[in-house]
Amino acid sequence: MIGTARAAHGRAAVLAATGHHPYARHVLGRDDEPQAWLLDGTTAWLLPAEGGPAGGAFGAPGPAVELFAALLARGVVRSGQWLHLPRLGSADLAGPLPIARHHDWDFLWATAAPPHQPGEERVVRLTASDLPALTALVDEAFPTSTSRPGDPRVVDWYGIRTGDRLVAAGADRSRGEIGFLAGLTVAPAERGRGLGAALTAGMTRALFARYDHVALGVYTHNVGATRLYRRLGFTGTLERTSLGIG
Repeated sequence: MIGTARAAHGRAAVLAATGHHPYARHVLGRDDEPQAWLLDGTTAWLLPAEGGPAGGAFGAPGPAVELFAALLARGVVRSGQWLHLPRLGSADLAGPLPIARHHDWDFLWATAAPPHQPGEERVVRLTASDLPALTALVDEAFPTSTSRPGDPRVVDWYGIRTGDRLVAAGADRSRGEIGFLAGLTVAPAERGRGLGAALTAGMTRALFARYDHVALGVYTHNVGATRLYRRLGFTGTLERTSLGIG
């Protein structure tokens, strides 16, 4: 499989092969120089492990699975690393890659600021003094979040306060050329009051001051969140499957 793929190198080659898709513009940082392969309409790439996920692909899922299986056999990809691939079907999941964990999710993006939401003017950028309250909120409201205080991928944290309490928060994990929202959460006692919409809208508007696209990821089972994000203008969609290699 590797022998039939055309090798490429560098961010510019991947962006050209993917038509400068927002997903590729996001996952590849401006200084990244990934290894890449072009095969049967699929573009696959590898980044150094310290730079992020081991690999990703854009296009058809079958060739991506076969290519990464070959890279795993050669020791280029290792057990414990993550791959972010096109949405895999059951046949692909039962294929040659040893899968320890997998998640289906959607990469959503917007190209314009959202409609104004009640309360979005309450969204503020958080500071170091907010870290204890932020940690407590994430622990209570979103303990499985992959975006936590101290995460080096986070550029900034934003939040909403009610009095002196932090009741909603989200991470700016922008990367490459795309603004990116992550870890959006609302305190359990404050849910159902529009704070999720206000937080998302306020953060999105702030990031549009610096980027021409703003994106986020949402698990496929989170139907309510997906409905909210689409209402706020996140109508671009790329279906993804993330694999933890066993």
